Amino acid sequence: MADRDAPTEAADKALPPKNVPAKPARAMGTPLASGIAVLTTLLGLIVLAWTILFITKGRFLKHSFERIVAGQTHRQVKVAGDFQLYFAPFNVKFVAEGLTVSNPEWAGKGNFFSAKKIDSRISTWSLITGNRRINWLGLEDGHVDLQWDRQGRNTWTFGEKTSGKPLELPIIRRALVQGTMIRYVDPRMQIEAGIRIHTVEAKDTKFASAIRFDGNGTARGTRFTLAGALLTPNATVSGGQNQLQLHAEGVRTQIDLSGTLPGATEIEGADLHMDARGQNLADVFAVAGIAVPDTRSYRLRSAVTKHDEEWRFTGLKGRFGDSDLSGKFTVAMTEPRIMLTADLATHVLDIVDAGPFIGYNPQASAAGKVVTRAAGGTPRILPDAQLRIEALKNFDAKVHWTVRTVRAESLPISNIELGLDLDDRLLKLSPLNFSMARGTVTSDITLNARRNPVFTDYEIRLSPTPMGTLLAGFGVDQSGTTGTLKARIKMTGVGNSVHNSLSNSNGRIAVIMPKGSFWTRNIQLSEIDIGTFVQKMFEKKLKEPVQINCGLIGFSVNNGIAAADPILIDTQKNVMLGRGGFSFKNESVDLAFRADSKKFSLFAGQSPVGIGGYFAAPKIDVVTPELLSRAGAGLGLAMVASPFAAVIAFVDVGDAKAADCGPVLAGASAQAQRTAKGKPRDDVGKGTTAKSESGKSSADERKKQRKKFLGIF
Repeated sequence: MADRDAPTEAADKALPPKNVPAKPARAMGTPLASGIAVLTTLLGLIVLAWTILFITKGRFLKHSFERIVAGQTHRQVKVAGDFQLYFAPFNVKFVAEGLTVSNPEWAGKGNFFSAKKIDSRISTWSLITGNRRINWLGLEDGHVDLQWDRQGRNTWTFGEKTSGKPLELPIIRRALVQGTMIRYVDPRMQIEAGIRIHTVEAKDTKFASAIRFDGNGTARGTRFTLAGALLTPNATVSGGQNQLQLHAEGVRTQIDLSGTLPGATEIEGADLHMDARGQNLADVFAVAGIAVPDTRSYRLRSAVTKHDEEWRFTGLKGRFGDSDLSGKFTVAMTEPRIMLTADLATHVLDIVDAGPFIGYNPQASAAGKVVTRAAGGTPRILPDAQLRIEALKNFDAKVHWTVRTVRAESLPISNIELGLDLDDRLLKLSPLNFSMARGTVTSDITLNARRNPVFTDYEIRLSPTPMGTLLAGFGVDQSGTTGTLKARIKMTGVGNSVHNSLSNSNGRIAVIMPKGSFWTRNIQLSEIDIGTFVQKMFEKKLKEPVQINCGLIGFSVNNGIAAADPILIDTQKNVMLGRGGFSFKNESVDLAFRADSKKFSLFAGQSPVGIGGYFAAPKIDVVTPELLSRAGAGLGLAMVASPFAAVIAFVDVGDAKAADCGPVLAGASAQAQRTAKGKPRDDVGKGTTAKSESGKSSADERKKQRKKFLGIF
């Protein structure tokens, strides 16, 4: 029986017991309750800490504060008097009397910061987020020493960092400052300044108070003064804006800056307006170590704002000298050099104001004193102002400037476009283009100031331009001329001024004249063909055009001496040849032009027309020694034969050799020139005519000419 009932008993044991109460379920709120308990405890501790700090004002944290801050900044930190650090009620209140923070060792003895008393309310949330916002600052007899050194360290970058960070002030909503001095020293920028700051009650009822400041200092050896105010409106308490007024004077310049700041020390996004005026715009840029051309007196206005590391000047309008200027520019405080970018436009540029771009003094130009005197009294016109190489080390630049019209008597220039790119002392003027008498001059000029003296590469091209229009643009009668000309200058030079660079230049200058026409009177007078000229005058055919087949005025430049290579103009009636050259060294000119007729002429001078003197004082010599010699020969014939025999000395048999226009139009050198029959020309040479009147070879003439040019300095 026992065995038979065993399964039943096992089954009964497997079933849940009857009438036994169910086990209670686990309480759902236990984790939440635990969390609440923890949170309550934390809040309680916070409240307790807040209460302790509020009651004690946190004075017991004084030595801990000194030790912790000193360890983090690697400076000596002391609080001589009262110390408070607590929540009131939510902002952190910090009060310290006799607070001092020492300078780093390299800055010498003294303190980076000291104050008789500092009382502040700091936003707790800003401490968490790192925004560093001070809602209230009271500062009494404060002293701040802001210094850079030549290695790039500064006094406000704490820790053991080898390079300094830019100064970033905390956002200050309201402030009451009395007797505070700020010292700023930057040996790299050559700036030293002292600024005094104090708060006064404003008379204007719009403002509760005004923080005024004034100071003085030196910038690159030049003294300046400044004064201004931060006018704090009542709305500042609720996050309003501050109104800034600043007036600065120095380096013959006055600058007024006004507008609004988001906060008393918040420049980012400021809405400011600048009014700058002075005697020379270059003075202002020189303070920042930026080299720009000199100007006459100027006045410029623009909007000013700051974005990150950039100072942006927009809506620029004003004048310099007798020229206008508009556009925008940006100064970026980047490393290792300041970056200047600009997009500028001028409607009318006075030629006097354009002079400084190649080295002329604007005041001297306005007075008509561009011609100087070298040793020996010879006149010079090429500018000798030195390029400021040291300043080019301080900044890079990208500038685009357009000029619509140039105001200049007898100088038909307009539509200038200048692109300037400066990268670590490598200055490129590309493009440098302008319109001239319905033609276009395009230029690419590179100045490599990484080398000393400066190495300059000149590439200048003149597109085909009507000669008549060009002459008219310079105030000369067009004279019935219909021909065109084009030109190219390809040279390199070494020197730190325009004069020095050209004085050591090498390269080639070529002016090419394709087919065209001149008035007869110009052609005949060029060869002193008096007989034909008188004949045409009585026949009223002086305006009869003479065809130009082709022409080339070429010079090869060697060490600043330009020698004719060749000068050859082939016309319908004659062939004009030239010899000689000019010197960039002493600016002297020694050129001679002669024209050989292709047709018989009874009375032709057949002697060169000389051009001598200097760039600043050229001379034209029509009655040359050759003409006098011919006249003497004629006089001798008249004495031994008859008066009519004197005419024989002036007869031109008309044996001039026509030119092959191919090499002429290609701008080829004298050695490549050919006659119309394909034979090498024997009447042109480098620097002289091959058949010189002296009977000497071309090489001898060139040596004599070079000696002459080098003899005057």
